[in-house]
Amino acid sequence: MSTVAAGPGGSPVGAISRIMRHSDLLAAVGIMVVVAMLIVPLPPALLDLFITINIAGAIAVVVATLYIKKALDISVFPSLLLLSTIFRLAINVSVTRLVLSEGEAGAVVHAFGEFVIGGNLVVGLVVFIILVVIQFVVVTNGAGRVAEVAARFTLDAMPGKQMAIDADLNSGQITEDQARERRAEVAQEADFYGAMDGASKFVKGDAIAAIIITLINLIGGLTIGVLMNKMSFGDAAHQYSLLTIGDGLAAQVPALLISVATGIIVTRAASDGDLGSDLARQVLGQDKAPLVAGGLVLVFAMIPGLPKLPFLLVGGGLVAIGLALRKRKAAAADDVETQRLALEASELPALPAGAEIEVGSLAPDPLELAIGYGLVSMVDDRSGGGLLGRISHVRRQLANELGVVVPPVRVHDEPGLEPHGYVVRMRGGEVARGRLLAGHHLAMDPGDAAGELAGVPTTEPAFGLPAVWVADAGRAEAEALGYTVVDGESVVVTHLTEQIRRHAGELLTRQAVRGLVDGLKETNAAAVDEVLGETLTLGELQRVLQRLLAEGVSVRDLGTIVEAIGDRARLTRDPELLAEHARQALSRQLTAPHLDAAQRMSALALDPGVEQEVAGALVQTPEGEVLALDPARAQSIVLATKHDVDRAARRGVHPVLLCSSRVRRHLRRLVEQALPGTQVLSYNEIGPGIDIETVGVIQP
Repeated sequence: MSTVAAGPGGSPVGAISRIMRHSDLLAAVGIMVVVAMLIVPLPPALLDLFITINIAGAIAVVVATLYIKKALDISVFPSLLLLSTIFRLAINVSVTRLVLSEGEAGAVVHAFGEFVIGGNLVVGLVVFIILVVIQFVVVTNGAGRVAEVAARFTLDAMPGKQMAIDADLNSGQITEDQARERRAEVAQEADFYGAMDGASKFVKGDAIAAIIITLINLIGGLTIGVLMNKMSFGDAAHQYSLLTIGDGLAAQVPALLISVATGIIVTRAASDGDLGSDLARQVLGQDKAPLVAGGLVLVFAMIPGLPKLPFLLVGGGLVAIGLALRKRKAAAADDVETQRLALEASELPALPAGAEIEVGSLAPDPLELAIGYGLVSMVDDRSGGGLLGRISHVRRQLANELGVVVPPVRVHDEPGLEPHGYVVRMRGGEVARGRLLAGHHLAMDPGDAAGELAGVPTTEPAFGLPAVWVADAGRAEAEALGYTVVDGESVVVTHLTEQIRRHAGELLTRQAVRGLVDGLKETNAAAVDEVLGETLTLGELQRVLQRLLAEGVSVRDLGTIVEAIGDRARLTRDPELLAEHARQALSRQLTAPHLDAAQRMSALALDPGVEQEVAGALVQTPEGEVLALDPARAQSIVLATKHDVDRAARRGVHPVLLCSSRVRRHLRRLVEQALPGTQVLSYNEIGPGIDIETVGVIQP
């Protein structure tokens, strides 16, 4: 006799895998079975199997809803609700056929009827009616109303969520792929709650159908038993009422479970844990609640006539739970304070006797983020803080965007700061400062908000936009009104990101340039050897790259930059002029962000007379070329430019400023304080095939 070992396909796991591979076929077969149940009479044994499957499936669905973290984790639920309702109604039809034709409905229905009725028809009817009332009046109506409101608010909040995704993408917090996934999730969420709004009507209709089917079975059974089967009224009432109530209970129990699952789905907020964990954490997190409740229950125990033991047991248990929670909360607060003190002590470690101070420890950090002790939880992974991870992501994003390696950011607690304040420093000097409001989110009006929002007025620190601090509980309302809402951690990360982007040129060291050049040698050694070996020094290349980065120009295409300035370096070694020449070589990169789908760019042109006036005010000095324009005249040019830019912005147009390459860098320096986000391009930086739509001429 030979023995054959069963492979993976012969195990239960293998069988489940085969079923999962053919799940689409099984779904089609299941629907055909439901249709057949409506037409073909079923034997009692098969009907018992289907009723058991119905009950087991309802239990599985309820348990599954308890463990999901957000509603979209079971996005198939509206379709599942429809299929389960049709399956349950098909069982009702099959049971009705058996009851009226043969006077029986299988062992499961008979057992349900015998167990509940217990020889008393009135008890059975009352229990059945109570179950129907619970499902129809309480669970179904509430779930339907919540689904309707959730669908409306989800649709209203879609524009705000889309703008929040765009804001995260623009600030470098997420990639294009992540933004695409989030947009798809927002659309899927709207579709889901819209489908749930309609699917909840299935549950309500199912409850109504159960009542009608029960009446039909009862009346039809009595009629058939008395008139056709010649039974006495009492015997017919006992037999058919037993089967009718049994059928109703066998259908209403899973129907009630599905209704409860529907209510859990539509009332479930997004969370990091399952429903049981959230209930334990959020309800038991309030130590005063069990203490007060336990005290009141103990007071009830003193009322004459009430039983003492139940009230004493329950009240004592609640008081014990409250005291335990208070003790644990105090211990957690002590741990947080200990961590804060340890963090403060770690900032200036004591030197052992005789130890020498290393020279490297005296150098300031390239980038530093100092936070108040109230923000320490943002950097604590155990408290759910993700600040350090997001800063690492920002460094990678900016490196990919700007083409330079962003130095590490040193994040530390600083006792001198206000609890919820933070400071961004660069090489020891402060470049930005901000403050968060505890327990609040920052809401910004994108320009089309549906109404005013109550809160604390403020200014968004990264871009200087007007904003409002709203309480955490008011976030949903703000999003529904169309506001872009971000949490405090996002505010800090966005502010830090913009400061790094704005001062990227200052962060580019000569050593970092050496690393970029070494990497370029692997792909374009000829350009590196020719330009840096014969024409320019590493320091001169560094200053050119710094000037490009100062205007937000990426230096990822270092090969093109080196080749372009190498050609020009034979005539001049002025970093300003070399940077202008490099910009012309990067014309496609400079113009791409300002083009529409038709390759058209909106622009404000500088009046020829004004341009000639600016060019005539240029003076050559030992430090380079400078603009020696009358301050009043310079101010009038800036105001006229800002007026034209604002007027175009009100029409939804964000133009660039166009001028000759002779005055471009000087005009940019002139207007950058008043218009930091407006790009100034020269005509030489406009590539072929680009249409320029002039939206105005600057004439101060």
